[in-house]
Amino acid sequence: MDLEFIYKRHSVRQFTEEQVPEQTIKELIKAATYAPSGKNRQNWHFVVITNKKKIAEIARIVERKNAELCTYLCDETKIKGLKGSLPYQTAFKVAPVLILVYAGPYYTIADMLLADGIMPREEAIKYANPNPGIQNIAAALENLLLAAASLGYGTCWMTGPTHAAEDISAYIGFNKEGYQLAAMTPLGVPAADKVSVPPRKPVEDVSTFIS
Repeated sequence: MDLEFIYKRHSVRQFTEEQVPEQTIKELIKAATYAPSGKNRQNWHFVVITNKKKIAEIARIVERKNAELCTYLCDETKIKGLKGSLPYQTAFKVAPVLILVYAGPYYTIADMLLADGIMPREEAIKYANPNPGIQNIAAALENLLLAAASLGYGTCWMTGPTHAAEDISAYIGFNKEGYQLAAMTPLGVPAADKVSVPPRKPVEDVSTFIS
């Protein structure tokens, strides 16, 4: 089995200055759109930013939101943890390309149950747990990351910056009804030839076979 295309994907946070051709970015997005999606809703939208000043400003927006959220915390350990996560939340600022992935509306069984109001809310809301609308976005983004890695580009799945989603969307002027920022990834040529790979749990620890 040749699964090397999967093992090539690593989280990359340092990039060279080399630009990524627009046609390549379009091909990566095309690969993303071939991901499975519930009811074939394809409830995704990709916003591509290549302007370095705008990417830097988005990082500053995340920094400001991080500082703001810290003011709502009392526990020093939590404050330190949130502040400590900032370098990871803004690692995209050095990339030549930033791709924001938005999730659109997805009507679920839970929505139907809640709308009719017969089942108690606390019970009906349980059916929202699988969150297929977000799963669609996850599948699409993973396709994009794998495709990028197979072409020699680096990426990094990021959800931390989404706590500043509203401010980011307002700054870039993206306002598609019902869509929310779900994740993002920087894209570029990795600055280092080798990337450290965190150890993975053994298959035996994360799987159960039932015959």
